[in-house]
Amino acid sequence: MTATDTLTEIPPVDFQTHPDQYRHWKFRVDGDIAFLTMEVDPDGGLRQGYELKLNSYDLGVDIELADAIQRLRFEHPQVRALVLTGELDKVFCAGANIMMLRSSSHGWKVNFCKFTNETRLYLEDLAEHSGVATLAACNGTTAGGGYELALACDQILLVDDRASAVSLPEVSLLAVLPGTGGLTRVVDKRKVRRDLADVFCSIAEGVKGRTALKWNLVDAIAPLSKFGEKRSQMARELADGQADKSDRQGIELKPLAKSRQANGIDYRFVQLRWDGEGHTADLKIQLADQPGPDQAEAIYAEASDWWLFQLFRELDNALLELRINQPDVSLVTLRVLGDPQVALAVDEILDRQQDHWFVGEVRHFLRRVLKRLDNTAKSLFALADEGTAFSGTFLEFALAADRFYVLDDPDKEVQLGVSSMNGGAYPMANGLSRLQSRFLGEPEQTDQVLAKAGLLPASETEALGLATVAMDEIDWEDEIRVILEERASFSPDALTGMEANLRFAGPETLETKIFGRLSAWQNWIFQRPNAVGPTGALQCYGTPNRPQLDYHRT
Repeated sequence: MTATDTLTEIPPVDFQTHPDQYRHWKFRVDGDIAFLTMEVDPDGGLRQGYELKLNSYDLGVDIELADAIQRLRFEHPQVRALVLTGELDKVFCAGANIMMLRSSSHGWKVNFCKFTNETRLYLEDLAEHSGVATLAACNGTTAGGGYELALACDQILLVDDRASAVSLPEVSLLAVLPGTGGLTRVVDKRKVRRDLADVFCSIAEGVKGRTALKWNLVDAIAPLSKFGEKRSQMARELADGQADKSDRQGIELKPLAKSRQANGIDYRFVQLRWDGEGHTADLKIQLADQPGPDQAEAIYAEASDWWLFQLFRELDNALLELRINQPDVSLVTLRVLGDPQVALAVDEILDRQQDHWFVGEVRHFLRRVLKRLDNTAKSLFALADEGTAFSGTFLEFALAADRFYVLDDPDKEVQLGVSSMNGGAYPMANGLSRLQSRFLGEPEQTDQVLAKAGLLPASETEALGLATVAMDEIDWEDEIRVILEERASFSPDALTGMEANLRFAGPETLETKIFGRLSAWQNWIFQRPNAVGPTGALQCYGTPNRPQLDYHRT
């Protein structure tokens, strides 16, 4: 049975879950400190064919982790520190499950790594934007993706029991790379000396105790007898280093209502339709009729029912659906429907009420969802025709798209809108706004667009550099059809590489390195015979056979 055959046996992955449904994590909150304890159910994989031994993980484990991080922000906003630890004896986490990787299609492996990368970045985002510092309390072996999980935390505590080590064994054991930011975080975040990092990444058994501390691979060590005490001390110090949030009361994250059709999904504000044979999908986003409450307390009272928050939660779910469950889709058309004035009005509310913790957290969530859109390996073409509302926050969809086509017809009122939110509220992975990234070679153009705050007629969009092409109604239908058919006919592999290169111009950051370099490396190295060939290291792992490697450098 091939990897692809195995994947077709599982139903579509559902990215919604709840702590009551977790199979792999225990989630507990004690005052201003939260605890996520990893106890992976060996029989709880997303599909048959592998056992999740030694707290190794698959996509299902990370879906629960991502859900817990999201709930921490909104349901437990008083928390100031998060402790991640393991429940198993002498094991924190053995990393991504090798048998799962071996039995997975290439696309599944890459999308698994991408989701895991995003979840690690959301963990890092906690301290910067939500006032939650994180501690990885590694109670035992911390290998591969397990160490990458620890690296995403603010501090790492390792048990010093003469057996437990931290390691990135992918190169030596599997002929692949640490796929969730390991190499980048070791040298860019922890600033481990390059030669020591080289040694570390070449030792399958890893580095233990005092050496790990000396090389800055961990922040502290403690013998088993004092491990619990040290963990509590470090967690308390991390919590005390964050601003007091005891006056905050959380809100309930209600499950999203959605209806799955044969060729799509309907949410309240989002509609997704796909054509697998045509390799295309249509993603329509419907604004509310009114901007809604304009005071923070009234917005907070609506909680997860606040239309803007619900819309972006639905969009986030739809993007994951496209990535994981619709691999045949190569091109996605984006439309935002509604009144552009509503979008501008809700932006004004977002700007004015941002100091309220809930409104602030929603703003940060919008930023993360837009980054998810940036990192989606589909061609994104935004279409502004009659009835569309690419305005303010929702103009970001057009700026994130690979191309933006605008209908310019005097008989049809097509308007876009610019607001203060386009000036940097939603930075990309490169640290720039989407306008700044768009006009990297002509930065003055960013200021010219922002100076046009308010509604813009379609006739001005091309001159301002917002539209790829503004065309009249005579050309619109036929031209768009030809453009979409041509794009859908190209190699999806080539398009993925091209788009990932073009979308993130400008400064290099830890985040762009993780998604740009590692995603590209994973795409290439995970295809090489040394890893996945009949005698490759990934195929031979866990068997009596030794890998047979091609030693030609390329």
